[in-house]
Amino acid sequence: MLITVTTTHRPATDLGYLLVKHPDRVQSFRVPTGTAYVLYPEATTERCTAALVLDMDPPAVGGSRGGGGTPEDFTLGQYVNDRPYAASSLLASALGTVFRSALRGVSKDRPELAATPIPLELRVPALRCRGGAELAGRLFAPLGWTVQAVPVPLDPAFPDWGDSRYVDLTLTGTLRLADALNHLYVLMPVLDDAKHYWVAPDEIDKLLRAGEGWLARHPERGLITRRYLAHRRALAETALIRLAELRLADDPGDPDTIVEVAEPGTDEEAQLPATVDRKPLAAQRRAAVVAALRSSGATRVLDLGCGDGALLAELIKDRRYTEIVGTDVSSRALTLAERRLRLDRLPPRQRDRIKLWQSALTYRDDRLRGFDAAVLMEVVEHLDPPRLPALEAAVFGHAQPGTVVVTTPNVEYNVRYAGLAAGALRHTDHRFEWSRAEFADWAARVGKTYGYTVSISGVGDEDPEVGAPTQLAVFTRTTPPTGSGDAEPATGTGRPTAGPPTTAPPATDASPTVDRATTTAPKEAP
Repeated sequence: MLITVTTTHRPATDLGYLLVKHPDRVQSFRVPTGTAYVLYPEATTERCTAALVLDMDPPAVGGSRGGGGTPEDFTLGQYVNDRPYAASSLLASALGTVFRSALRGVSKDRPELAATPIPLELRVPALRCRGGAELAGRLFAPLGWTVQAVPVPLDPAFPDWGDSRYVDLTLTGTLRLADALNHLYVLMPVLDDAKHYWVAPDEIDKLLRAGEGWLARHPERGLITRRYLAHRRALAETALIRLAELRLADDPGDPDTIVEVAEPGTDEEAQLPATVDRKPLAAQRRAAVVAALRSSGATRVLDLGCGDGALLAELIKDRRYTEIVGTDVSSRALTLAERRLRLDRLPPRQRDRIKLWQSALTYRDDRLRGFDAAVLMEVVEHLDPPRLPALEAAVFGHAQPGTVVVTTPNVEYNVRYAGLAAGALRHTDHRFEWSRAEFADWAARVGKTYGYTVSISGVGDEDPEVGAPTQLAVFTRTTPPTGSGDAEPATGTGRPTAGPPTTAPPATDASPTVDRATTTAPKEAP
């Protein structure tokens, strides 16, 4: 494994002072995974290059313990793998050990230079990159780098075999050396997406320390956080909250401004085939839902299964919405939404427009009746199929909003996701994923049963063979709501089974902005 750091700052050999490694020597360092060497292939006044080489000892590494499902988890995989040759968390760990002072931006001999941006070129000739060259650009370019990520062919003698999972990465730019090294320290294991050690809570502090000054505002901070923390959801949520707090401290801004906290979830957009200037799929979904709500003319809106409030943050920016309610069965999700929306810092008129309620979507809740529109964005696939009739009865039969917007994955599109095994679902908590025909059949049945017309469209890049990655249905009520809040099926064939007739008590005028104890429903995943 190899990294080179080159500068043309005059005198270029001052790079030795910044790295605290003398250009005239080859130095070796024992690290937990083998031996690291620092040497200088070139060292002149005009140009100086330092190389960090890690000679790994496979038995010392053993299996990968940070994430699941890597080849290194098998006994043979501990000896036959790409770990000794491709940059990964192993090389990042050696970088942190060998260049500790440089990462902190400390130089006893050249303190002014350590604080000064200088021309740099970083090269990692073999970097395993889950997401391809396009993802490398998305991660490094916002940090001020010119990115050249060249896919490495599987075998140059057989070009028809295509490219491997590796890229030859070259970064050029004018930055502080400390910033440059910290970018590599964080993003090499992120691109590799497989840590070689167990990820504990103290990894959050490491991430925030190395990401100081850039990670909180990085457009891909959600993806970076999840991958760096080996997709451990609880750790990622904590880290994202702390990043949001750092952003608030740095720039309190206008009280009407909503802080965008990246959503913990899947890396589905990172696995898509590369296109130019792709907007993340999650953002495309929100935009499509917002457009549907605008077209409906709704002013009072429910976000059912709101999660950490990503859609709520979009809605509150638009003053046409006079009342916005987010519901979720998870109190943790409501806490994240409350932080994202900065409810405690909103002016009273803004704060009065939005409420957060704890509620289960498979139980009738009188508070949810009378709204113009409701949204179920990436929610239905998290229910066990036998519970779907209960959701249908609670939302379409009892709450009876004028418009219901539903989004869900298109399982046919999963073949376009790199690294997603055949037959696998996009998220570990998905209980099912519908094909386009299955979603259309479900939507038609629900619409006919409860008196709604339905229009279906796709969200994301449309593939001529498998469609779009996300499916969207807009249900528009054609019959007036019943006074009881229990709509009779339009077909007259009997209401789908919805479980016991549990009804949550209505909210009162004295209800707090965040209401989490007003439903008798059990706490199941929405």
